[in-house]
Amino acid sequence: MTSTVGHPHGPYTLYDLDAMPEDGRRYELADGWLTELPGDLWHDHAAERLKEILKAAARHADADMHVAGIPQDVTTPAGVRKPDVFVVSRDVARTALESRTRRTYYGPDLLLVSEIVSPRTGSEVNDRVTKVNEYAAIGIPHYWLVDLEPRPKLTVLELTESGYRMVRKVKAGESFSMEVPFPVGFDPARLSEME
Repeated sequence: MTSTVGHPHGPYTLYDLDAMPEDGRRYELADGWLTELPGDLWHDHAAERLKEILKAAARHADADMHVAGIPQDVTTPAGVRKPDVFVVSRDVARTALESRTRRTYYGPDLLLVSEIVSPRTGSEVNDRVTKVNEYAAIGIPHYWLVDLEPRPKLTVLELTESGYRMVRKVKAGESFSMEVPFPVGFDPARLSEME
């Protein structure tokens, strides 16, 4: 990663994260280090599709929820993460929008977080291991991992007193449904479909 911030060898701060150029790249700050998030059309398309699916389900359920995605930030004990998709209550989203100075959401604000796994990258380890621990530590009740290769698959984790436990794995061609934070159902294959 190349960086244009004042001290190219870290450790970095939130100010350095904010000073990164607006060039289409996305960065997270964890343990004093800036990490560029991988992104490609397939990853970004899947994130957008999941966001659309969740928004439609929230509207259908008349849930008082807000579904968001990048570039919103989430504060964790390690620093600042940028989940691909997340759900907060409408009141939390409204407060963030109205304050105009709030740049991050905090653990109690989040009802669900989802990461689209980019295989064979450093981000994959973060999504599967590091963020599992960080998101559990801040109390996010639901964490979804989406794998796109070889076919879309959804891994659903639910928070318990001792951390996340895997509730279900659903492959493309199978039906998934869940009642919280609002009723939602879909086939993971939809995450790679073009419409």
